[in-house]
Amino acid sequence: MTTDRGGAADGARTGPMEVRPAAGHIGADITGVDLAGNLDEEVVAGIRAALLRWKVVFFRGQRLDHAAHMALARRFGEPVVLPRRGKASPPDFPEVETTADRLELGGRFGMEHEEWLRRRRHTLLRGWHCDHGARVDPPAATILRAETVPPHGGDTTWSNLAAAYAGLSAPLREFADRLRAEHRLGVGYQPRPGDDAYVRHLLDRQTASEHPLVRVHPETGERVLFVNGYYVEQITGLSRPESAAVLEMLLEQATRPEYTVRLRWEPGTVAFWDNRATIHLAPGDTAHLGHPRIMHRVMLTGDVPVGVDGRPSTALTGTAPGRW
Repeated sequence: MTTDRGGAADGARTGPMEVRPAAGHIGADITGVDLAGNLDEEVVAGIRAALLRWKVVFFRGQRLDHAAHMALARRFGEPVVLPRRGKASPPDFPEVETTADRLELGGRFGMEHEEWLRRRRHTLLRGWHCDHGARVDPPAATILRAETVPPHGGDTTWSNLAAAYAGLSAPLREFADRLRAEHRLGVGYQPRPGDDAYVRHLLDRQTASEHPLVRVHPETGERVLFVNGYYVEQITGLSRPESAAVLEMLLEQATRPEYTVRLRWEPGTVAFWDNRATIHLAPGDTAHLGHPRIMHRVMLTGDVPVGVDGRPSTALTGTAPGRW
């Protein structure tokens, strides 16, 4: 186990900023930048351009505390204030969510963490998701920093949904352009036999939206295959068997290895991703290791997705733009 102690620094650069692609379609390492410093406009613009081009960017050896993390996030957008967090999250920073809280979730509903993960990922594709995809306005981006990581395991993988869309055949792109799908909280969860406290929790806090199956990125204009395994329930207008077959095909397309990049975390690593153009797979290989994995997340407020036809997403239940 290794741990980053955090702490802000004075400078904004450690050398000339350099962007190095990490994979063929997605991901780039950025060096020469101290994220805890006072970033000048040129550096901010360079990071933003790299993010839009490569969808997720990685920084190593950063020394961010919660205040510096928040200051960084504000250079790129408006941080989301979360109404509910676990006890591991810092009380004085309501925008920061500590992912160690996720380890507590299963226990709240009578499950060990391994069972919790197994029920959320009962198929190979179910774990893939964008952050808060059931909302009518999912976050625009996420900035995640590593504090403590196990000596091995715990990698995160991202996929480029713009590249996945471009990789479809022309007839399939035209077909997908016209479709919309229901995204609903908890679709990827496999209930326990009999009474399930988590199912009751989901029903009490249900969130659902209808999103275009292909959204137009608000900054780049790219068409994005807006699918994920954890929230998408049903393609509007298709029968259940038709919808299931089409979604499985599109999810397999979205997660093809050539569209992905995988990150090996270290203390002080920061990942900054475009939540509008990616899905990611959090690790499921650390529960048996006996080492903590403590990460801190800040999300940036997003807009309502718009489809190729110009129609925005619509809220179905439990969600409204800008209201968390």
